[in-house]
Amino acid sequence: MGVVKTVFDTMKDGTQIFQYSIENGKGMKAQVINYGAVLVRLYVPDKNGKAEDVVLGYNNLDGYYVNEANFGATIGPNANRIADAAFTLDGIKYQLDVNDGVNNLHSHADLGYHKKVWKAAEGADCVTFELESPDGEMGFPGNKKIQVTYTLTEEDELKIHYHATSDKRTIINMTNHTYFNLAGHGAGSIEDHIVTIQAANYTPVRAGSIPTGEIAPVAGTPMDFTSPRRIGDGIDADFEQLKLSGGYDHNWVLDGEEGTLRHIATVEEPVSGRVMETYTDLPGVQFYAGNFQTKEVGKEGAVYNKRTGLCLETQYYPDTANKPQFPSAVFGPERTYDTTTVYKFRT
Repeated sequence: MGVVKTVFDTMKDGTQIFQYSIENGKGMKAQVINYGAVLVRLYVPDKNGKAEDVVLGYNNLDGYYVNEANFGATIGPNANRIADAAFTLDGIKYQLDVNDGVNNLHSHADLGYHKKVWKAAEGADCVTFELESPDGEMGFPGNKKIQVTYTLTEEDELKIHYHATSDKRTIINMTNHTYFNLAGHGAGSIEDHIVTIQAANYTPVRAGSIPTGEIAPVAGTPMDFTSPRRIGDGIDADFEQLKLSGGYDHNWVLDGEEGTLRHIATVEEPVSGRVMETYTDLPGVQFYAGNFQTKEVGKEGAVYNKRTGLCLETQYYPDTANKPQFPSAVFGPERTYDTTTVYKFRT
């Protein structure tokens, strides 16, 4: 176990960006940087013990300056969409960046937490990133203090712990936007991956991928992952919800109790034998199958294209700021944001 700090790249203003490599005794290694608190590499052994990098990303900062797909990014203060790029809290309307049609997506493309330089503190098997977000930044109220800690355990778990406080009531709904390909980051389509999601319901969307407010059962639809299902078997089905989003890009309403860390999803890659189990204490997960990925060159010259990575973005439901019937993502002096997501690997 241990953390090794090296220079990842240098920003245009001369600021050095550091990479923190965390390695366990079983051949697993995570590499994160203090630009965007981004997970840039994750080496995981396959069934034969060969470790490969299973997350999409870039070799240097030039890629992460743009990063339209948000590879590996820590998204905040609000992940996913807010309808009409606005919400009302305690009688005050807050206007956000209009960056996804008429809506807001991931807070801000250029000013969001995934484009910030974070302070970093190393532990024995972890790195904690910290930043302060002033009142009104990106349109969100409250002076916020944010912490994100990546920990790699001897049980082959990558744990991501979030902690945030605000001096005003505000919306905090963070996530990690890593794209996984368990065959290796440059291996091509993820449609042969087999997915299970512990969710009997999901939140249907209207045009613009904004939830209607309904909680709908997955039973009898291509959204049913309550038993293992190959992604490619249903992703192009003649089903309105999939047509609206170009495939899987929806919030699943997780079984179990919010606040309880529980197993919520499993991803299997048959050839490598790699299996990823996801755990969270949050109420929802966005399963995104990379429908809007466009052709680009990533790490080591790998070519990424449509559906070459999948995301399991643990979260409060999209547009919860405007949906009082959804679990609340309002945090402030009386409620601290504190949540954990775990990606656990095995063969």
